[in-house]
Amino acid sequence: MRYGQRAGWGVIAAVVAVVAGLLGGGGVADAAGATAYPAHLSLEASYGAGTVTNGWERVERFRDTTTGFAASAAEGYPPDGRGDQDGVRVTYFGGVARPASDRFLLYSAPGWNTGAQSVPVLLVHGANDTADRAWANPGESGGYGCGAMSCPSTGLMQYLAARGRRVFAIGFAHKQGDNLMQAQAVGDAVAAIKAKLGVAKVDLVGWSKGEMSARAYVSSLKPAWGRAYAGDVRKLITLGGPNGGYDYPYAHGWAHDFSIWPECGGKINAPSPHSRMTCYGTYTAHPEYSMTPSGGYDDYPGQRQMLARWDAVYGVDQSAQDWYTTYYGGQGFYTAGDGIQKALDSGSLVAPLRRAGVPATVTTYLLAGAAPDVIGIVNENRGPSDGVVFISSALDTTGIATVGATATIADANHLELGWNGTSTAQVAAWLALP
Repeated sequence: MRYGQRAGWGVIAAVVAVVAGLLGGGGVADAAGATAYPAHLSLEASYGAGTVTNGWERVERFRDTTTGFAASAAEGYPPDGRGDQDGVRVTYFGGVARPASDRFLLYSAPGWNTGAQSVPVLLVHGANDTADRAWANPGESGGYGCGAMSCPSTGLMQYLAARGRRVFAIGFAHKQGDNLMQAQAVGDAVAAIKAKLGVAKVDLVGWSKGEMSARAYVSSLKPAWGRAYAGDVRKLITLGGPNGGYDYPYAHGWAHDFSIWPECGGKINAPSPHSRMTCYGTYTAHPEYSMTPSGGYDDYPGQRQMLARWDAVYGVDQSAQDWYTTYYGGQGFYTAGDGIQKALDSGSLVAPLRRAGVPATVTTYLLAGAAPDVIGIVNENRGPSDGVVFISSALDTTGIATVGATATIADANHLELGWNGTSTAQVAAWLALP
């Protein structure tokens, strides 16, 4: 359901949206040298002191009015609400828990217009996450949300801002959304930052799934209605990004499903490699959680786009229940599914991204974690990994023309890469390079 079809706009939010919308096309002077926002960007609302939390200075909601975007923007959501926006993000999205993907949030950190470093940085969060938890308050969602027994209350945003960086972050409407649409939003966020500050280029930091949309933007991999890369990114830094793809849901499907299937007690907003599963003696169907389009649902396109087969490299975990049918498709003892190849054929972006290539003008840095000790999940153990993504995938440079450097953080798992002390120091060092 799209914005105009949903209730929830309060009087104040409506007034803010109208005023901001009028200003959005014409531009607002945020800082010296600022210019107008592009004509396709509408600033709908702005939130500051009294509303914004987790250390940010302000949050703005934009809409991309490009012809064709609106027709694709109403992505599917799991009907039980697990994929809905939550907390203060519902306020930022105008009281709409299931916003269309032509909307996005732009977060501004303290010092966004006064930091000493000339090139601003845009942080791009990963799957089932928010800019708040990913970059500003890893402990926002409580214990284990950051991948460790205890979670810090500050993150990479505060670390970089304290060192003179002008820091921004994007917040996506759909937590597991299509990476090509999210790539368009990344380009929009970069354009908005350029307009605010009067700068020519921005640095991008993409964590996990966020690497896919950031890389797709600079590679001009886009929908038919989309805009090509504008040549406005200086550096791309990926944190635990599946540059070579991943197959974790299929390699560990049985255990993975217990965190998803409601009859088994699961609540996680993540896709399943199965369409049917037996929980406590009851065989049930849940096409809405499927990795591939099923039963009229396609709620997890962004996950499908990250898939690649690793069975020829690291094999398949044959100790897992229904391991063969989970990975290769078919009816197992307790589960049934189409297998990873069907999902790949339904739209992986790993090969297209490699073919498109990151331009030589974008210096790219790749960071991997090496601690497979994420709390609460079955960690990826078939080969060296951060618990979710293989190190060899995170550091895969295929299609990247200019590699600045690669590094592996020995004591960071997949969920710690955004706040681990060694990781944040490495990101800051790469950003500081000329």
